[in-house]
Amino acid sequence: MNAFGKSQSLKRVEDVRFLTGHGQYIDDTAPEGALFAYFLRSPVGHAVLTGLHMEDARQMPGVRLVAGAEEMKADGLDIDLPGGRVPGGRKTRRPVLVEERMRFVGDPIAVVIAETLEQAKDAAEAIEMEFDELPAHMELAPGGEALHEDAPDNMAYDWSQGDLEATDKALAGSRHRVKLEIVDNRVMIVPMEPRGAWAEWEDGRIHLCFSGQGVWEQKEALARQMGLGEENVRVTHPDVGGGFGLKAQQFPEHLVISWAAKVLDHPVRWMSDRNEGLMSDHGGRDLVSVAELGFDETLKITAYKCENRSNMGAYNSGFGQYIQSALFAKVFPGTYDIQTAYLGSKGYYTNTAQMDAYRGAGRPEAIFVLERMMDEAARQLGVSPWELRRKNFIPVDKFPYKTVVGELYDVGDFHAVLADVEKAADLQGYAARKAESEARGLLRGYGLAYYIESILGDPTEGAAVEFAEDGMVELMVGTQSNGQGHETVYAAFLEERSGIPVEKIRVVQGDSDRIATGGGTGGSRSVTNQTNATIAAVNVMVEAFAPFVAEELGVDEVAFEDGSFGAPGTNRRPTLIDAAEMARAKGRDDLLRHEGKATLDGRSYPNGGHFCEVEVDPETGHVQLVRYLVVDDFGNLVNPTLAKGQVHGGVAQGAGQILMENAVYDEDGQLLTGSFMDYAMPRAADLPFYGFAAHPVPSIQNPLGMKGCGEAGTVGAMAAVTNAVIDALWEKGVRNAQVPFTPQRVWALLKEAEGDAS
Repeated sequence: MNAFGKSQSLKRVEDVRFLTGHGQYIDDTAPEGALFAYFLRSPVGHAVLTGLHMEDARQMPGVRLVAGAEEMKADGLDIDLPGGRVPGGRKTRRPVLVEERMRFVGDPIAVVIAETLEQAKDAAEAIEMEFDELPAHMELAPGGEALHEDAPDNMAYDWSQGDLEATDKALAGSRHRVKLEIVDNRVMIVPMEPRGAWAEWEDGRIHLCFSGQGVWEQKEALARQMGLGEENVRVTHPDVGGGFGLKAQQFPEHLVISWAAKVLDHPVRWMSDRNEGLMSDHGGRDLVSVAELGFDETLKITAYKCENRSNMGAYNSGFGQYIQSALFAKVFPGTYDIQTAYLGSKGYYTNTAQMDAYRGAGRPEAIFVLERMMDEAARQLGVSPWELRRKNFIPVDKFPYKTVVGELYDVGDFHAVLADVEKAADLQGYAARKAESEARGLLRGYGLAYYIESILGDPTEGAAVEFAEDGMVELMVGTQSNGQGHETVYAAFLEERSGIPVEKIRVVQGDSDRIATGGGTGGSRSVTNQTNATIAAVNVMVEAFAPFVAEELGVDEVAFEDGSFGAPGTNRRPTLIDAAEMARAKGRDDLLRHEGKATLDGRSYPNGGHFCEVEVDPETGHVQLVRYLVVDDFGNLVNPTLAKGQVHGGVAQGAGQILMENAVYDEDGQLLTGSFMDYAMPRAADLPFYGFAAHPVPSIQNPLGMKGCGEAGTVGAMAAVTNAVIDALWEKGVRNAQVPFTPQRVWALLKEAEGDAS
């Protein structure tokens, strides 16, 4: 057996099929002969729909159905999508197809179902719309033309946590005060595989297959919306090419094509193209924070205050109202011993696509603000950014530590991790590296950030192990791989716990018929929760087989060790596969499937330090990442290679936002970055080789001592890269510059600073 607990980096078992072109993604799995769906979408940011004429489109060649909201409602459907709300937040409607108000460019108005995609597109062009355009509300402020009757001021929520009066008093009495306005710009999520789905109606049941991060919430919603019993709804996922929070949500297309498949009694497929996705997918980040830190004469933090204004887009989405409020709050005080703090968050509806989770969902935003503040404080106070952080870290002897916002950090050794970062950074050699850059006419700067993340999601997960007739052992899981390598890590763990060889294990995921419940993938929960559930399933399986095996061996009882059963007086050592074969031969089908469920004792809190160096070309404004290293405390590592891969991807997304990604709308709500000609994405040449090291401090909240790693790279990277760029620009007189640091913006900042200096 593999010693799973010794952090073996096993090769990914799924990569053979992916790299040889045998992956089965959503567009590969649609039923043969499925009809094609195409959506007519709003061409304007805000308007009242006064007429929708679809008769000509219905007569077009190959067209099988043309419908809007009225047709769906007439068929008895509940066409509202749910949207999460914080306490006191506004509850506003979001129909899957526009009823009377178009609220963002890309808002779906009608669907065309045809025999080919080209026929569907042609028919959509034949639909005549009449609308009266309205002023767009694009400000993160109350007022303007109301998007919803239930929010006449366009405010979605007004939420706070902490003692404002005590915080203001502590700030007023501080020896030093540092205040900044910090922009966290809007980004698009753009997974490698866009959103897509297909649906079929068969034997009185609807089957929806979509590219997603979990099937169960969609199953419940589809049953409610279509008026079906949950037993008549099946939801599945094939292989998924990236999720990042985007594919965890419910979208209008899922219900619309499911209804169309039922009405037509024929399979229907839909696949977003990239332009459609950039218009209709939800966005991420998009907030402005005003933050203030107070320090005493010893430079210990006395108080922390942050007030942010966030964009909700046109509608409440799944986690939308929670992200810059409750989820931001989870790590609001970071790794620092802060006793007095206040967080205020206000969200506003705007005529843009809805906002929702993007890798980290609130935690990258919170750490970005705090670590920008710590760097700015170090500059203003004239002290080392390393020492200022050390002075304010939560001491090791204070764990478990309850933060000022009520989170219970279980373990941590921030001083030790930062010491590893400092050693790897080679600060002694930085002056020489900076001089070498200057000799080439380039500015060089370095940035530091120390992050902590709160693992989120349902703490309960289940697993089932079934011995299939083809000789394989199926491990059924409640999470969903989006490319992270789950099949490898889950199979290896089951082998380590049960002795069943990896090559005999088939991981089954994303099928609501085969897996009754599950928490899905998100919030860095997957491996921690799923291995915990697998332990429970293996324990159930061993306990169930033990008396049967004892009877077969003719002994009173057996013990399970090193992957096999044994007992004194016999040299027979049947494995679980042997036991299953014996059970099948004896007609004991009850022993061929075993289920377990487990709940984590509490969250884990991965943390670590990011260090990067950049070079800036003052002639062009181009910023190049030239060094990047991370030391992470992920607790006990399960598979170091997979963990490293998650960090690499997360850093790419964080750095991409800071250096180039920027979603832009004009004052009328028109999307200006609707293609990759306008929306920049990082490529391999934009990123250096990363340094990665682990400093594990095992969590006490789960049996394996693990801490999730899926979002950590993004959480730390945003502030580290920003701090590095500002460090490079500082000597030229540039101060609190806002992201993204595109060449044009950096060049303009330098020219502006030159003008100020002269």
